[in-house]
Amino acid sequence: MHIAEGYLPPVHAAAWGVAAAPFVVHGVRALTREVRSNPESTLLLGASGAFTFVLSALKLPSVTGSCSHPTGTGLGAILFRPPIMAVLGTITLLFQALLLAHGGLTTLGANAFSMAIVGPWAGYGTYLLVRRFGAPLMVAVFFGAFVADLSTYCVTSVQLALAFPDQGSGVMGALAKFGSIFAVTQIPLAVSEGLLTVLVMRLLTQSSKGELTRLGVLTGAATKRREEAGAR
Repeated sequence: MHIAEGYLPPVHAAAWGVAAAPFVVHGVRALTREVRSNPESTLLLGASGAFTFVLSALKLPSVTGSCSHPTGTGLGAILFRPPIMAVLGTITLLFQALLLAHGGLTTLGANAFSMAIVGPWAGYGTYLLVRRFGAPLMVAVFFGAFVADLSTYCVTSVQLALAFPDQGSGVMGALAKFGSIFAVTQIPLAVSEGLLTVLVMRLLTQSSKGELTRLGVLTGAATKRREEAGAR
């Protein structure tokens, strides 16, 4: 993840930016509604964004032109739904590109699509699915964070494979190559992120029980209202 500045061909960089833009615009609207309707959620929103910023700044060398690291987007997706995480994740990526030289402006759209859009949606969907099978909250949180992390790197592998197909085996060969290299570091990182997210959620259930109830994390009825609101 965090494809480096200038690493993608201009056409690919522009295409991923166009693909990510509608999700970010929709997320801005969702975030604005949330803050206006529930100003008390501002601190938890900030904490979710900070969690993503800190975890995704811990990078390890991996595929040339990219790196491996936790993403931190699963927590915010579970708490506030994926559209809001599209905004928080994109802001995180922008700040890291400007302040840490981590990622880049030309690759912001590609990085946002994988980490701030696909990751949160995949993680949130997994979280809901596990909960519907009757699993405890923390089990669902673990799998949600795990899938949010791992799916991000699956998309990044696709992005790199499309941009740099293998000379002999084409896109599929390149996808297998990038995916296998990422897997060495990313699967352990995804497990670690899942466990850390569970720890943070346990702390939140103790310190912010009322807010988690309002958000639908702790009550089935509130979860149903939350899903209906997300569908709109």
